[in-house]
Amino acid sequence: MLVGNRKLMRERNVSLSLLAAQAEQWEADGKTVMFAAVDGQPAGMIAVADTLKEHSIEAIERLHRMGLETVMITGDNRRTADAIARQVGIDRVLAEVLPQDKAEEVKKLQAMGRKVAMVGDGVNDAPALARADVGMAIGSGTDVAKETGDVILIKDDLRDVIVALEVARATMNKVKQNLFWAFIYNSLGIPIAAGLLYPFVSLIISQK
Repeated sequence: MLVGNRKLMRERNVSLSLLAAQAEQWEADGKTVMFAAVDGQPAGMIAVADTLKEHSIEAIERLHRMGLETVMITGDNRRTADAIARQVGIDRVLAEVLPQDKAEEVKKLQAMGRKVAMVGDGVNDAPALARADVGMAIGSGTDVAKETGDVILIKDDLRDVIVALEVARATMNKVKQNLFWAFIYNSLGIPIAAGLLYPFVSLIISQK
Protein backbone atom coordinates (compact mmCIF):
# COMPACT_ATOMS: atom_id res chain seq x y z
CA MET A 1 0.00 0.00 0.00
CA LEU A 2 1.13 3.52 -0.84
CA VAL A 3 -0.17 6.76 0.67
CA GLY A 4 1.29 10.06 -0.50
CA ASN A 5 1.23 12.93 -2.96
CA ARG A 6 1.24 13.03 -6.74
CA LYS A 7 5.02 12.86 -6.90
CA LEU A 8 5.09 9.56 -5.02
CA MET A 9 2.39 8.12 -7.26
CA ARG A 10 4.27 9.19 -10.41
CA GLU A 11 7.48 7.64 -9.11
CA ARG A 12 5.63 4.35 -8.55
CA ASN A 13 3.79 4.54 -11.91
CA VAL A 14 0.33 4.77 -10.35
CA SER A 15 -2.20 6.34 -12.71
CA LEU A 16 -4.42 8.97 -11.09
CA SER A 17 -6.57 9.73 -14.12
CA LEU A 18 -9.79 8.47 -12.48
CA LEU A 19 -9.23 10.62 -9.40
CA ALA A 20 -7.79 13.73 -11.05
CA ALA A 21 -11.00 15.75 -11.47
CA GLN A 22 -12.10 15.42 -7.84
CA ALA A 23 -8.55 15.99 -6.58
CA GLU A 24 -8.22 19.21 -8.57
CA GLN A 25 -11.55 20.45 -7.21
CA TRP A 26 -10.42 19.88 -3.62
CA GLU A 27 -7.06 21.51 -4.32
CA ALA A 28 -8.79 24.55 -5.81
CA ASP A 29 -10.56 24.89 -2.43
CA GLY A 30 -7.19 25.01 -0.66
CA LYS A 31 -7.10 21.38 0.49
CA THR A 32 -4.09 19.09 0.32
CA VAL A 33 -4.86 15.75 -1.32
CA MET A 34 -3.15 12.50 -0.35
CA PHE A 35 -3.61 9.53 -2.64
CA ALA A 36 -3.79 5.87 -1.71
CA ALA A 37 -2.84 2.95 -3.95
CA VAL A 38 -2.93 -0.81 -3.45
CA ASP A 39 -0.86 -3.15 -5.59
CA GLY A 40 -0.06 -0.34 -8.01
CA GLN A 41 -3.70 0.67 -8.53
CA PRO A 42 -5.40 3.86 -7.21
CA ALA A 43 -7.64 3.02 -4.26
CA GLY A 44 -8.82 6.42 -3.04
CA MET A 45 -7.73 9.76 -1.69
CA ILE A 46 -7.99 11.91 1.41
CA ALA A 47 -8.25 15.71 1.49
CA VAL A 48 -6.97 17.65 4.49
CA ALA A 49 -6.81 21.38 5.11
CA ASP A 50 -5.09 23.63 7.59
CA THR A 51 -7.31 26.14 9.30
CA LEU A 52 -6.24 29.68 8.54
CA LYS A 53 -4.98 31.52 11.59
CA GLU A 54 -7.59 33.93 12.87
CA HIS A 55 -5.77 37.14 12.00
CA SER A 56 -3.85 36.03 8.89
CA ILE A 57 -5.72 38.25 6.43
CA GLU A 58 -5.34 41.30 8.67
CA ALA A 59 -1.63 40.60 9.13
CA ILE A 60 -1.01 40.35 5.38
CA GLU A 61 -2.95 43.56 4.74
CA ARG A 62 -0.87 45.42 7.32
CA LEU A 63 2.36 44.08 5.84
CA HIS A 64 1.26 45.40 2.46
CA ARG A 65 0.54 48.81 3.97
CA MET A 66 4.11 48.80 5.28
CA GLY A 67 5.29 48.36 1.68
CA LEU A 68 6.44 44.77 2.11
CA GLU A 69 6.05 41.88 -0.33
CA THR A 70 4.68 38.65 1.12
CA VAL A 71 5.88 35.24 -0.08
CA MET A 72 4.65 31.80 0.99
CA ILE A 73 7.08 28.85 0.85
CA THR A 74 5.28 25.54 1.11
CA GLY A 75 5.59 21.88 0.26
CA ASP A 76 1.96 21.79 -0.90
CA ASN A 77 1.17 21.47 -4.59
CA ARG A 78 0.78 24.59 -6.70
CA ARG A 79 -3.02 24.53 -6.95
CA THR A 80 -3.54 24.24 -3.18
CA ALA A 81 -0.91 26.85 -2.41
CA ASP A 82 -2.40 29.32 -4.88
CA ALA A 83 -5.86 28.84 -3.35
CA ILE A 84 -4.55 29.65 0.15
CA ALA A 85 -2.61 32.64 -1.18
CA ARG A 86 -5.76 34.03 -2.79
CA GLN A 87 -7.70 33.69 0.46
CA VAL A 88 -5.23 35.75 2.49
CA GLY A 89 -3.80 38.03 -0.22
CA ILE A 90 -0.23 36.71 -0.40
CA ASP A 91 1.75 38.22 -3.28
CA ARG A 92 3.88 35.30 -4.38
CA VAL A 93 3.86 31.53 -3.88
CA LEU A 94 6.77 29.09 -3.93
CA ALA A 95 5.04 25.72 -3.98
CA GLU A 96 6.14 22.07 -3.91
CA VAL A 97 9.35 23.04 -2.11
CA LEU A 98 10.99 20.16 -0.27
CA PRO A 99 11.92 20.84 3.38
CA GLN A 100 15.64 20.80 2.64
CA ASP A 101 15.17 23.29 -0.21
CA LYS A 102 13.43 26.07 1.75
CA ALA A 103 16.74 27.68 2.72
CA GLU A 104 17.80 27.63 -0.93
CA GLU A 105 14.63 29.52 -1.90
CA VAL A 106 15.45 32.16 0.72
CA LYS A 107 18.96 32.39 -0.73
CA LYS A 108 17.49 32.97 -4.22
CA LEU A 109 15.37 35.86 -2.92
CA GLN A 110 18.45 37.37 -1.29
CA ALA A 111 20.36 37.01 -4.56
CA MET A 112 17.67 39.22 -6.13
CA GLY A 113 18.62 41.97 -3.67
CA ARG A 114 15.77 41.34 -1.23
CA LYS A 115 16.03 41.52 2.53
CA VAL A 116 14.20 38.45 3.78
CA ALA A 117 12.37 37.98 7.08
CA MET A 118 11.33 34.33 7.39
CA VAL A 119 8.49 33.29 9.70
CA GLY A 120 8.24 29.59 10.60
CA ASP A 121 7.44 27.15 13.37
CA GLY A 122 8.66 23.70 12.37
CA VAL A 123 11.83 21.63 12.23
CA ASN A 124 11.70 21.92 8.45
CA ASP A 125 11.75 25.71 8.72
CA ALA A 126 14.91 25.90 10.83
CA PRO A 127 17.47 26.05 7.95
CA ALA A 128 15.44 28.77 6.21
CA LEU A 129 15.13 30.72 9.48
CA ALA A 130 18.90 30.57 9.85
CA ARG A 131 19.47 31.62 6.23
CA ALA A 132 17.11 34.61 6.29
CA ASP A 133 18.28 38.10 7.19
CA VAL A 134 15.85 37.89 10.12
CA GLY A 135 14.37 34.60 11.32
CA MET A 136 11.10 34.85 13.24
CA ALA A 137 10.06 31.69 15.08
CA ILE A 138 6.49 31.18 16.27
CA GLY A 139 6.58 30.59 20.03
CA SER A 140 4.20 27.64 19.83
CA GLY A 141 6.48 25.92 17.31
CA THR A 142 9.29 23.42 17.76
CA ASP A 143 12.31 24.01 19.98
CA VAL A 144 14.59 23.72 16.95
CA ALA A 145 12.83 26.60 15.21
CA LYS A 146 12.94 28.73 18.36
CA GLU A 147 16.65 28.05 18.84
CA THR A 148 17.34 29.08 15.24
CA GLY A 149 15.19 32.21 15.02
CA ASP A 150 16.54 35.68 15.72
CA VAL A 151 13.13 36.73 17.05
CA ILE A 152 10.65 34.56 18.95
CA LEU A 153 7.00 35.55 18.66
CA ILE A 154 5.52 34.51 22.00
CA LYS A 155 1.90 34.29 20.87
CA ASP A 156 0.58 32.25 17.96
CA ASP A 157 -0.55 35.46 16.25
CA LEU A 158 0.86 36.65 12.93
CA ARG A 159 0.10 40.25 13.87
CA ASP A 160 3.10 40.04 16.18
CA VAL A 161 5.24 39.97 13.02
CA ILE A 162 4.06 43.53 12.35
CA VAL A 163 4.75 44.53 15.97
CA ALA A 164 8.31 43.16 15.70
CA LEU A 165 8.92 45.03 12.44
CA GLU A 166 7.48 48.27 13.83
CA VAL A 167 9.70 48.02 16.93
CA ALA A 168 12.73 47.35 14.72
CA ARG A 169 11.95 50.34 12.50
CA ALA A 170 11.36 52.63 15.47
CA THR A 171 14.64 51.49 17.02
CA MET A 172 16.61 52.16 13.83
CA ASN A 173 14.99 55.59 13.47
CA LYS A 174 16.03 56.45 17.02
CA VAL A 175 19.58 55.24 16.34
CA LYS A 176 19.75 57.44 13.23
CA GLN A 177 18.40 60.44 15.16
CA ASN A 178 20.99 59.93 17.89
CA LEU A 179 23.79 59.68 15.33
CA PHE A 180 22.55 62.85 13.59
CA TRP A 181 22.43 64.93 16.77
CA ALA A 182 25.76 63.50 17.96
CA PHE A 183 27.29 64.60 14.65
CA ILE A 184 25.81 68.11 14.99
CA TYR A 185 26.92 68.38 18.62
CA ASN A 186 30.47 67.36 17.82
CA SER A 187 30.63 69.47 14.67
CA LEU A 188 29.74 72.54 16.76
CA GLY A 189 31.57 71.56 19.95
CA ILE A 190 34.98 70.70 18.52
CA PRO A 191 35.65 74.17 16.99
CA ILE A 192 34.46 75.85 20.20
CA ALA A 193 36.70 73.57 22.26
CA ALA A 194 39.57 74.47 19.95
CA GLY A 195 39.13 78.17 20.81
CA LEU A 196 37.04 79.46 17.91
CA LEU A 197 35.11 81.85 20.16
CA TYR A 198 38.05 82.92 22.35
CA PRO A 199 38.86 86.13 20.43
CA PHE A 200 35.25 87.27 20.88
CA VAL A 201 34.15 86.16 24.35
CA SER A 202 37.37 84.88 25.93
CA LEU A 203 35.73 81.47 26.16
CA ILE A 204 37.72 78.31 25.89
CA ILE A 205 36.90 74.78 26.98
CA SER A 206 39.70 72.85 28.61
CA GLN A 207 40.04 69.66 30.55
CA LYS A 208 42.15 69.59 33.69
